[in-house]
Amino acid sequence: MQDSAISAAADWSEGAVHRGRLRVRTLVTLRWLVVAGEGLILVVAGLALRVEAPFTLCFAIVGAGAWLNLLTGVASPGQRIFRDVEAAAHLALDILQLAALLFVTGGTANPFVLMLIAPVTLAAATLPLRQVLALGAMAGGVALLLAFMSLPLPAAPGASAFVPLSYRIGAAVAVIAGLALTAGYVRQAAVESARMALALDVTQAVLAREQRLSALGALAAAAAHELGTPLATISIVAKELAREAPTPAVKDDADLLVSQAERCREILRRLTDAPAAASDEVHERLSLRQLVQEVIEPHAASARDVRVEAIVTGAPGVKAPDIGRMPEITHAFTTFVENAVDFARSEVLVSARFDTSTISMEVRDDGPGFAPDILAKLGEPYVTSRPGAEGSRTGHIGMGLGFFIAKTLLERTGAVVTFQNGRPSGAIVAARWPRSKIEADGG
Repeated sequence: MQDSAISAAADWSEGAVHRGRLRVRTLVTLRWLVVAGEGLILVVAGLALRVEAPFTLCFAIVGAGAWLNLLTGVASPGQRIFRDVEAAAHLALDILQLAALLFVTGGTANPFVLMLIAPVTLAAATLPLRQVLALGAMAGGVALLLAFMSLPLPAAPGASAFVPLSYRIGAAVAVIAGLALTAGYVRQAAVESARMALALDVTQAVLAREQRLSALGALAAAAAHELGTPLATISIVAKELAREAPTPAVKDDADLLVSQAERCREILRRLTDAPAAASDEVHERLSLRQLVQEVIEPHAASARDVRVEAIVTGAPGVKAPDIGRMPEITHAFTTFVENAVDFARSEVLVSARFDTSTISMEVRDDGPGFAPDILAKLGEPYVTSRPGAEGSRTGHIGMGLGFFIAKTLLERTGAVVTFQNGRPSGAIVAARWPRSKIEADGG
């Protein structure tokens, strides 16, 4: 994983991806739905079912919840994000409002006791783990308390509403189990979603950086091409001045102009890294061997204890392809080679192969390989580590995000990316493209 990507990610912890995600408008809207539902249930129970209940007290509790929600909506702009503690406090008040309404309507004997799950579920989707656990414990404690302490369950005239204690305790335990399962499912889904969104943002940043570097290379090639003509003119004029110089001092100056113009032309030739005059078209295509060399070049010299080698092979009688220059491919395989060098014992092999229909690239090292649990997650935005990471050359631990970025970039170019362990050891990362996807036009 490269430092630039880590800096862009900033903080990859579970708490970070859940910090500050509950808006005032969201909470107010959900509360109005709850208040409207509570009021509707009370109206139906009183008018349609003729249930005898302390409706005055019930409507007072519902009205208190509506008044609290109205104050929340008026006091804060709808787009404002709650602070974590502030959001937890509001959800705790919602739990207490529900607990009060359940207390006067039968406690855990009331089937609507399941509504206690709602505030904790919202917390699981939007708040850090500490607040979720606190609210879950509060809701669970309320459920247990309502199993032993509450007013009688309302019933229709002449009907018995006796509910045994065993049922009330069982209902409380069911609510607690529902809290744990529902909040757990929602929490896991929210973590995955937040991490995926963060990783995609980092991927976009990395890709934009690589595209800027590629554009600078093309600009340098175009500048070298444009400067070639004026430098040639300067050289010719200087040579004429040297031949017709009236004094030795003028001839020396003219010779200096000739030598400096030639030096500029040599610098431009090295800059373009091509034997002919450079152009955008030349810069935007390279051979498969050049691509492999670009990938290993940053690591071949710096990896003192590891030999980094490259090999290109092809099917007999098939012409080697020219590849369209894609920063996605360069960045992705540079990341793979970096991780391979970090964990290899002595050797990293980068190989490329082509035939009439496909082009493939592979990075193989002789290190410990991927642990089975990590192998199943590679390519997803997880912070993971390979065996022996503590003793790696760079102290590199996390690599889940780097592999996710690299895999995403390669898949955008049409590649199928695979991760596997070699035999008897080592890790293998490979990508395969249909030849038409990455071959340069006319290649």
